Amino acid sequence: MDVQETYFHDWKEREAIAESMLPLIGKLYRDHGIVTTVYGKTLVQQSVIQILRAHRFARQILNNEISVRDSFPILEAMCELDLAPAKVDIGKLTVRYQAQGAGAGISLPDFVRQELSSINTGKGSVLTEPQDVVLYGFGRIGRLLARILIDNAGGGDKLRLRAAVVRKGSEDDLVKRASLLRRDSVHGHFEGTIKVDEKENAIIANGNMIRLIYADEPEQIDYTAYGIDNAIVVDNTGKWRDREGLGKHLKAKGVSKVLLTAPGKGDVPNVVFGVNNDLITDDEAIYSAASCTTNAIVPVLKAINDEYGIVQGHVETCHSYTNDQNLIDNYHKKNRRGRGAPLNMVITETGAASAVAKALPELAGKLTGNAIRVPTPNVSLAILNLSLGKETRVEEINDYLRDVSLDSKLQNQIDFTNSPEVVSSDFVGSRHAGVVDSLATIVNGNRCVLYVWYDNEYGYSYQVIHFVDKLAGLELPAFPK
Repeated sequence: MDVQETYFHDWKEREAIAESMLPLIGKLYRDHGIVTTVYGKTLVQQSVIQILRAHRFARQILNNEISVRDSFPILEAMCELDLAPAKVDIGKLTVRYQAQGAGAGISLPDFVRQELSSINTGKGSVLTEPQDVVLYGFGRIGRLLARILIDNAGGGDKLRLRAAVVRKGSEDDLVKRASLLRRDSVHGHFEGTIKVDEKENAIIANGNMIRLIYADEPEQIDYTAYGIDNAIVVDNTGKWRDREGLGKHLKAKGVSKVLLTAPGKGDVPNVVFGVNNDLITDDEAIYSAASCTTNAIVPVLKAINDEYGIVQGHVETCHSYTNDQNLIDNYHKKNRRGRGAPLNMVITETGAASAVAKALPELAGKLTGNAIRVPTPNVSLAILNLSLGKETRVEEINDYLRDVSLDSKLQNQIDFTNSPEVVSSDFVGSRHAGVVDSLATIVNGNRCVLYVWYDNEYGYSYQVIHFVDKLAGLELPAFPK
């Protein structure tokens, strides 16, 4: 067999194995609530190609590509167990077995049984009953939250999106909003089927019935009339940002908690998930998930401050334009934002630097910040220019951030790339709060410049979902330990 045939034969063989993995991944997810990943890259509801790519990803992390030939037997062994809900990284399990189990003469099924013994306790549910979720607003963030909630519906015993609250725009409002959920110019077509139920005034997306409720004020709504109770309301309108305004949601029947997808004002807890989760308590009912930029930079700043100490720094963001700006020149109450967004780079302010102190009080007064709105519809870039408490090297700081992205409490927030060719569009759909571009890192003694990409729509929305999971008590144990 010549080289060309060898490569092609190897590909077809791995492709066939990945195809065999699909029903096992689906069964574990639907029947047991098991979310399978490969070094943090989810395999649930992914295609054959995406499964192979997830395995290939390990090459840049481990300098050794994990093969589906090795991980497939792990998956088969898991299916022989009666597992409770959890997140299981079969990439990490594969590497651990190769390093520890195989050399010790432990069979692979016995190794998997041993590693997952604490959840080999039978089918169960993390929640006693599904958690109702309502989206107040159905714009860019609202529709992406809807997509993620639908993708993560599983067996229907976790978070359930029950309704979206909007102001009626026209007689065909339901059809138009269903179309916007189905088609997205940035994030592509919805993965699944969508239809409308005009009698119930609802969108049916992959079997999930999402009622459209028309209202002008939060307190006007009786959610219990729609069978919705104890709901978490995610306000993505940004209309109310203080406790008094957001408190209107709690006056509506059927609401238990409120989460704002924008920076909160006053004493509203601003939580960057993964960093200051200690602010989430049973006594609090109103929260803010901060901004997309704050979510992108705070985890990286925390990681750097924990290891090196930050003396001072400046944060500059190149942020994609938003609906707040004008398409062509027109009046705007804020300086410069009235100029055409697709045609100009626009210098504007950002509250991200001051917002950092709310999540990381130890950095209060140490950072300045500014922003440039740029003519791209999505994906932004944060540039962190920092003076550190000690000297370091490019290789050292990159290795540290890579390790943090792989195995730490911040691994769902920080991602890492070492590709020399990536550009902003390559990060559309990233599920992380931010992605460290390691080949752009600059270090000179105790000075460093870090470049962090972030999908300011989808990546941020995923952090909001992590937050909602926490509010609902839906925290899956992660394996291997």
